[in-house]
Amino acid sequence: MAKAQSQRLSAEQRLQQRLTPLQVQFVRMLEMPEAEAEEEVRRALDELPALEAVERDETADTDATGFNETARDMQMADYSTDEEVPDGMLDDSRTLTRMADMRPVSAGDSSAYPVAEPATGFGEENVTLFESLMTQLSQSEGVSPDDLTIGRYIIGNLDPNGYMDRTLQEVSDDIAISEGIDISLEDVRRVVELVRGLDPAGVGATDLRDCLILQLRRMPRTTETVTALEILNNYFDLFSKKHFDRIRTALGISPEALREALAVITRLNPKPGATHGPGGIGADTARHITPDFVVEADNDTHALTLSMPSNIPELQIERSFTEEMEVSPASGRRSGDAGLFIRRNRNDARNFIRLVSMRRETLWRVMSAILKLQHDFFATGDETLIRPMVLRDIAALTGYDLSVISRATQGKYVATSGGIYPLKFFFNERTKDTPDAATTHGIIARIRSIIAEEDKSAPLSDEQITARLADAGLDIARRTVAKYRERLGFPVARLRRQI
Repeated sequence: MAKAQSQRLSAEQRLQQRLTPLQVQFVRMLEMPEAEAEEEVRRALDELPALEAVERDETADTDATGFNETARDMQMADYSTDEEVPDGMLDDSRTLTRMADMRPVSAGDSSAYPVAEPATGFGEENVTLFESLMTQLSQSEGVSPDDLTIGRYIIGNLDPNGYMDRTLQEVSDDIAISEGIDISLEDVRRVVELVRGLDPAGVGATDLRDCLILQLRRMPRTTETVTALEILNNYFDLFSKKHFDRIRTALGISPEALREALAVITRLNPKPGATHGPGGIGADTARHITPDFVVEADNDTHALTLSMPSNIPELQIERSFTEEMEVSPASGRRSGDAGLFIRRNRNDARNFIRLVSMRRETLWRVMSAILKLQHDFFATGDETLIRPMVLRDIAALTGYDLSVISRATQGKYVATSGGIYPLKFFFNERTKDTPDAATTHGIIARIRSIIAEEDKSAPLSDEQITARLADAGLDIARRTVAKYRERLGFPVARLRRQI
């Protein structure tokens, strides 16, 4: 018997949250560090015909976000598009209503703080290691075209630090396969020695020991360099493990002579290829950090001044887009198309101006809250005074959702008298089972202080550091001490030993 089939309609209520394109764009801009935000503004100025930059008016009443009151009134009053920003754009219905009334507590002169420029490379005119070595090889006396071919493969196989990571046979095979030339190992070995004689000293080495020896051989022969060369040639394992007493006994020299020889070795460059710029091998680029905020402290009153150095220009609607274009009634359809073009581009420009303003004000409020909670650190620069702080603490002061605060602090930096810190550095929870609710930063600062004050000839082990922390009332496990020591970049006690 066939089963009966029936159709039935049912209604259910479902709550679903969707992000509009404008919300997605704001979230993306909020995550951008200052340098990326500046690039985004430049891109928008090129792509949005209704958007233009205005020169800063030194006499205008400019607030900390970089927008004068006239620009702010235009943004707040004229923001009406086909795609309105809902109240929940920042995941908090109270945010937009309070944002118009928010004003920073203080604003410093950002022009007094030098902002780092993007990295432009290293070496003379950004010449790559490959180009530099090939130029030197081609100018060497007695080098044949075949030698240059072999040299090109040898230099091309150097790693970014200038080390040779392929064997002579592998280089010979590469040339035979690619060039169809039968090259003997003796010819490859001869050209390798030519490359090892080029600048910078140490290129073409097979390992760290070989690299250091190549550099020492070019130095004038003195008692210190001869001793240093003997240490690397015969006692490199002892040297790498810092068994200095055994080295001194084997060489039969005084502690002062050993100290001078070790000083020569430590001045050598372990990465000779990294001195050349990007664009080829040897491209170890340095990352320049542009701080998003600057905090200046008054040493007498401990008053703090917060500023936001920025190269983002003030933005406004281009004059020809502020009113509807007057067109002839005979234009017909063209009049409607022109009006639609003007409105669409004007709305796009207004949206972008609004997003830039919201980004600045959001970042300002988050940083102001961090400054309030971590006042003691910013006033003194003492990392032990960093208090426990989590995202919820910032949310309580700003009213923002945790996700907004997380995005606002991601990749952002603040410059202080003691250095440049990422905003994420200030978020830390209380350490359990320790008096006074000690923070991670406080414990790390104590470990750094203990290591800085230790006897360099007899460094403290992790167990001894743990004991000293316990004497200070901090009951921390040894493995935790080891983890924090490694985070600080300190090796184990044996490798911290100095003569």
